[in-house]
Amino acid sequence: MHASNSPPLPFGLEPIGFPFPAIAALAGRLPHGGGREVALAALTCARLATGAVGLQAIAPADRVVRANSAKIWLASIALPPHTRMPLAKCIEASTGSPAAIVTSLRAVVAAATAHLDGAAVEELERLARRITAAG
Repeated sequence: MHASNSPPLPFGLEPIGFPFPAIAALAGRLPHGGGREVALAALTCARLATGAVGLQAIAPADRVVRANSAKIWLASIALPPHTRMPLAKCIEASTGSPAAIVTSLRAVVAAATAHLDGAAVEELERLARRITAAG
C-alpha cells in the first residue's frame, strides 16, 4: 500500500478523491427515515451541481436528463415537508446558471440544517464557494 506521505510511485496514477465524503458518511450513519433521505438528496444535489461547472461540467442536454431523473427519484422518497421544495429547486437549478445553483444550494443548507451535520454543511458551502469562484 502506498502511504500518503511517501513519494508517488513511478507510473502510478493519482488517487481519485470523492468530493463529498462527509455527506455520504452521514447518510450511511443515519437510520432509515427523513434524515437519511435528506442527506441522500443533498448528496444528489451536490453531485448534480458539480456536473454543471468547471472541469467536470457535462453537456447542458445531459444535465437536463440527469435532473429529470433525479426529480423522479426525489418524488419517490420520504422527506420532511419543509425540505422537499428546496431540494427539488436545487435539482432543477443544476440545469441553469452558476448563480442559480449557488442560491439553491444555500437554500438546501438553510432548509436541511436540522438533518445535516457540520461537516456535511461545510461540504455544501465549499461547493457553493467553488461554483461562485468558477462562474
